[in-house]
Amino acid sequence: MMRLLQNFKRLVTKMTPSTGGAGGGTPEEIFNAPEIPCEDHIKHQTSNIGYLISILRFSQLKSAMLIFLPVGLFLLTGCCKCDDPEPEPFNPTPYEIDIPYGFPTQLNIPDNNPMTVEGVELGRYLFYDGRLSGRTHPDSLMSCATCHIQQNSFEIGAPRPYPFGITGISTPHAMLPMINLVWNSNGYLWNGKVNQENTGLIYGNLEDLVWMGVLARHEMNGDTNRVKEVFQDIPGYVEMFGKAFGTHIVTMDRISKAIAQFVRTLISSNSKFDKYMRGAVQLSPEELRGFVLFTTEEGADCFHCHGGYGNPLFTTNKFYNNGKDSVFTDPYDRYFITGDPMDKGAYKATTLRNIELTGPYMHDGRFETLEEVIEFYSHHLINTPYIDPLMHHIANGGIQLIPQEKSDLMAFIKTLRDDAFLSNPDFGIPGKLPSK
Repeated sequence: MMRLLQNFKRLVTKMTPSTGGAGGGTPEEIFNAPEIPCEDHIKHQTSNIGYLISILRFSQLKSAMLIFLPVGLFLLTGCCKCDDPEPEPFNPTPYEIDIPYGFPTQLNIPDNNPMTVEGVELGRYLFYDGRLSGRTHPDSLMSCATCHIQQNSFEIGAPRPYPFGITGISTPHAMLPMINLVWNSNGYLWNGKVNQENTGLIYGNLEDLVWMGVLARHEMNGDTNRVKEVFQDIPGYVEMFGKAFGTHIVTMDRISKAIAQFVRTLISSNSKFDKYMRGAVQLSPEELRGFVLFTTEEGADCFHCHGGYGNPLFTTNKFYNNGKDSVFTDPYDRYFITGDPMDKGAYKATTLRNIELTGPYMHDGRFETLEEVIEFYSHHLINTPYIDPLMHHIANGGIQLIPQEKSDLMAFIKTLRDDAFLSNPDFGIPGKLPSK
């Protein structure tokens, strides 16, 4: 067709004077005219066709007809989209995160996945749907919520240190809870593998943790194509995807975005300590003594890594070698990510919110109770060249708390329990999942 148009253009240019006319311009102007909306387009092209016919000599018209007729039909019909249906309106409802008192204002919400009410709702359904594994048999279902259990602060909970996936293979590390992740811009997982600073398109943010969980052998061991097919075949989900993303086509990217939106809503901000910060309640004398220990270098010296009044997240989301070992055999520590020898044996400082519910503790679940953790920091730190500089009491083997101080510190840590978070119906399983 392009060759026909070029031949016709050369023929017309050869036969046509350079002056314009009532028909609508020179041949060059006709062929290079911008696209015009349907009805005006037809009138414009019809006018041009009439003009061309009028300037062709009759003796040459015959030889041009075989070229002209296909071109004319193309001009009249090829570009017109008058009968195309109007797209359905897409007006999702923005989801506004209410930043709690004292919390940071900078949120980790990527530009390509803005929060919407519809997206969060879809993500909640998908989070609890066992068909996320790409399977429909009752014995083969697995969802995010299989291991991320709300009453355990979205963690599997004691006594098992490592959860295992649908294949029975254990995860490389103990679990981390899903609390206040919308404020984490410093990397996810114990070693920070999923980080916005990563180059390329993978392992960048919460969205990537979803498809990684679907594929991982120690989690769902699934097939993302199969996952898409399963949800595409469920009318209720097709409708929800349309409301959330303006299209009824299910993709793994949209599944990941929806679940990430839901996870970003999992905010804990109503513990006894939060109420104390707002002036609503008073801490007990024991809890106040524990707070002082927590936030002073001369005391328990917890705040450098775990925050406090000025950091209500109770984590810096950074990575530290905290003196657990002298030999480093784990192939998935922070050193595995950065290649910096000083990161050997370093792992993320976890949030202490709801910490009494998220044992066992440390990346390998070596401590079953918080009492064991406090005992470790008090008397059993191990000094190596890789110890973090913030471990100020390493020369003494620990912070050397006496029994009363240990009790006070424990009392304060338990003020970080947020029962409203553990029972919030907005975070719980929907009443009924869509079915075929």
